[in-house]
Amino acid sequence: MTKVSKYPSPLVSLIPVLVLVILLFFTIRIFGSDALGGGSQVCLLITTALCAAIGMAKYGISWGDVERAIVNNIAGVGNAVVILLVIGALSSAWMLSGIVPTLIYYGVQVIHPDFFLVSSCVICAVVSVMTGSSWTTIATIGIALMGIGKALGFADGWTAGAIISGAYFGDKISPLSDTTILASSVTETPLFKHVRYMMYTTVPSMILALLIFTVMGLVHTSGINIQVDTFTGALAGRFHISLWLMVVPLITGILIARRVPSIITLFASTLMAAVCMLIFQPDVVREVAGDGITGAEALFKGTWMILYGGTALDAGAPEVSELIATNGMAGMMDTVWLIICAMCLGGAMTACGMLGSITSMFVRFTHKLVGLVASTVGAGLFLNLTTADQYISIILTGNMFKDIYKKNGYESRLLSRTTEDAVTVTSVLIPWNSCGMTQATILNVPTLTYLPYCFFNYISPLMSILVASIGYKIFRLQK
Repeated sequence: MTKVSKYPSPLVSLIPVLVLVILLFFTIRIFGSDALGGGSQVCLLITTALCAAIGMAKYGISWGDVERAIVNNIAGVGNAVVILLVIGALSSAWMLSGIVPTLIYYGVQVIHPDFFLVSSCVICAVVSVMTGSSWTTIATIGIALMGIGKALGFADGWTAGAIISGAYFGDKISPLSDTTILASSVTETPLFKHVRYMMYTTVPSMILALLIFTVMGLVHTSGINIQVDTFTGALAGRFHISLWLMVVPLITGILIARRVPSIITLFASTLMAAVCMLIFQPDVVREVAGDGITGAEALFKGTWMILYGGTALDAGAPEVSELIATNGMAGMMDTVWLIICAMCLGGAMTACGMLGSITSMFVRFTHKLVGLVASTVGAGLFLNLTTADQYISIILTGNMFKDIYKKNGYESRLLSRTTEDAVTVTSVLIPWNSCGMTQATILNVPTLTYLPYCFFNYISPLMSILVASIGYKIFRLQK
């Protein structure tokens, strides 16, 4: 690295952040949820260029240093990119093999009017854990549950709050989730080690949320539910529902518990789901392959298309058809693209000393454990508010505090957990954040209407600070 006598002040370092916020504001306002398809990436690259220009023109930082930092940052998430591609194939295989439909089929049937809210939260949590996507869960089963909630007389805010709480619980702890993978990768924490450590704050937060939803459901006077049969009937008509399909999630859970490397676990689970798809859903595979092709060739082509590309099958009910639509590995490319562009920005800000300069503003509060965790939570919330994107916020929070946690002697999993507690679950509570805007549009419920009822989402960051204050399961680096 070039020897530099002076680095940008915190005020100068915040200029690129301010420019990024302005660019994202207009991009998200114009493109809406489609901003992740390219608009946000352009904003990141423009801001990267601004960082490099400031550092090179005013502070004597060489382009070689900026380039090396960018390359190192991108190399650091190479494992995450591979995992994301495997997850794209896995999520499609699990859906069209009938694994996820079977889970939904039996899960939806447990709904009772008195326990509608808590059941909705649990069902969304299970589906989100299985799929690794809160967006997919809310856009599919969430829409169906909103209709059921209206039929039962529940206020939209309560129903949406239960759906979002469950969906983001799964998004946060699922090893299939891109935010989970991103938080573990940015902080250099093994994926399953990160997932297990989050349980200490995530499970208590979810238990409190479920208790609230249970009490509210018991005191609510409800009508008769007539939509469950339609939903389950559409699933049963489209797929062969069988409890034998649950063998795949069971074996996957065993592999995770035995700490098999994440790529191996996910790849093995994908292969098992593909085999189940050929055994239980051969008609679905042939339909994906298209007309004019038969026999083994149709099965081969259909399986490959499901794993790498998108599918859209008619299930007879619009909400079910949307539920079973898949994107395969191709559906992960927007996220991969976004991560690479965000890593360019992180590398430029690191090389130019801007991340270190911004981090210095938090150092005064990080001498004690509670202050360190609270500062991380505050920074994550601030970035969620300013950058309007959870992926960017996770990357910036992880990079800003990585060295501080190491210097204070704490394992990286404390940072990865706190980052998720602060960023992943709160993004949906901000009206101008891509998550908040998308979920409000999908559920047709304003963000400020459902915000008071997303108990899990705002209990999580508070729980993170509480667990740190009592010092429970806080691990320090071994010398």
